[in-house]
Amino acid sequence: MTARRVAIVLFNLGGPDRPEAIGPFLRNLFSDPAILRVPFFVRPFLARFIAARRLKPATENYALLGGRSPLLGLTEEQGAALAAALPEIEARCFIAMRYWHPFSDAAARAVKAWGPDEIVLLPLYPQYSTTTTGSSLDAWRKAACDAALIADVSALCCYPDDPAFAAATAEGVRAGWQAARAALDPAVKLRVLFSAHGLPETIVRAGDPYQWQIERTVAAVLAAWGPDPPEDSVICYQSRATPQKWLEPSTDQEIERAAHDKVAVLVVPIAFVSEHTETLVELDVEYRLLAERLGVPGYFRVPTQNAAPAFIASLAGLVRRTRAQGPGMCSHAGARICPAGFVGCPLRQG
Repeated sequence: MTARRVAIVLFNLGGPDRPEAIGPFLRNLFSDPAILRVPFFVRPFLARFIAARRLKPATENYALLGGRSPLLGLTEEQGAALAAALPEIEARCFIAMRYWHPFSDAAARAVKAWGPDEIVLLPLYPQYSTTTTGSSLDAWRKAACDAALIADVSALCCYPDDPAFAAATAEGVRAGWQAARAALDPAVKLRVLFSAHGLPETIVRAGDPYQWQIERTVAAVLAAWGPDPPEDSVICYQSRATPQKWLEPSTDQEIERAAHDKVAVLVVPIAFVSEHTETLVELDVEYRLLAERLGVPGYFRVPTQNAAPAFIASLAGLVRRTRAQGPGMCSHAGARICPAGFVGCPLRQG
């Protein structure tokens, strides 16, 4: 019997592939109505203004990474590993980045040219937000329509506390904890900072489930830790990009509190599954310098999952369960997991 051809479309943010792409990447980001929620006639002007103001610091950040984001290459590695982890089907992974190449339209054309029996949409955002997975789904629907792509489609909206994902994440955090403890004086306490990309509070108040799902992920990771999980941990938010009030506490506020409390910190990028500028520069350079300047007795950071075998195995399990649900959208648990108040959840109530 011939194995079914399954196209797995990986959603991710994207990043500039050369210095000249940084400006257009930023303009694409802030032109997204899911990101910049202002009247449509204001958005183009405000997007250009914000992008122009962020161009210099962004260029300096990407210069530390050789002038380009590593995200595409890392996503390609994840895709290759995931396809290999699904031997029972003929799987091929396609990448649909949101704000830089390869965009959804190119991915949709490539999927159509391959001619799959079915398509699985798999976000590399474990927690659902209207600003990330929601925006990517909208872009994919338009791209698939424009490409006249016709096939059964199963979409996974989120997997914040999927047991295999939580166990894979906990594995990396435990290793980071053990390495940090080995490097520290036994008398120095260690605090875990679960750092997630922030959102404006207005988006969360409008019913976006992202913050609630972040909290679910952290609870699941701590539950999967095993014996002696850390007693001191906190969720915090990074990467504020607009003047609005964003989710708090911020990661830099928590670093300041750690300095005051004279405790070391282990930073865990809990909403990212690939290294990019927010981890390699913001966490590894900017916040490390802040911690050193404030006198934090130790600063450590857990790597993202990238193509770690346990993480890839968890994605393979998610693909299998999503396909088993049949065409349509599901969470890792099948049905909707978000409470009724989260109107931004893409799944119907009940």
